[in-house]
Amino acid sequence: MIEIERKFLVVSEDYKTNANTKTRIVQGFLNTNPERTVRIRIKGDKGFITVKGKGNKTGVSRFEWEKEIDLTEAEQLLKIAEPGSIDKIRYEVKVGNHVFEVDEFFGDNKGLIIAEVELSSEDEIFKKPEWLGQEVSGITKYYNSQLSKVPFKNWVEK
Repeated sequence: MIEIERKFLVVSEDYKTNANTKTRIVQGFLNTNPERTVRIRIKGDKGFITVKGKGNKTGVSRFEWEKEIDLTEAEQLLKIAEPGSIDKIRYEVKVGNHVFEVDEFFGDNKGLIIAEVELSSEDEIFKKPEWLGQEVSGITKYYNSQLSKVPFKNWVEK
């Protein structure tokens, strides 16, 4: 239940040519407390509830628990979520032995593209594709829970 994930900005749309899947995701948060976030997500035609704990010092590892829930329940829970939501398309791109999840954001976060790769340890080696830019692991403004409150369009420095 510990998720180890590194996060990067994306510098080009070249990832799209190698994407295996493309799925729309809409999500909101029932709780955005930094100690624990509770997310409701509709991914394609499925609903999910996820609880995430506070990240470690590097921001790369943190507790995560997720469970699939009924789509109608997810839709109802989104109606009582905190203000602000996330709308994005997720592309899954296999690079070497890893799959990068590349999120292209829309709405108030349009223009932001972030890639994440899950690892089995914080020091695991992985191949970095040419479209991968600056690492933003552990920088909280890039967390979806924070993007729902302070969207990319409102950032002074981008």
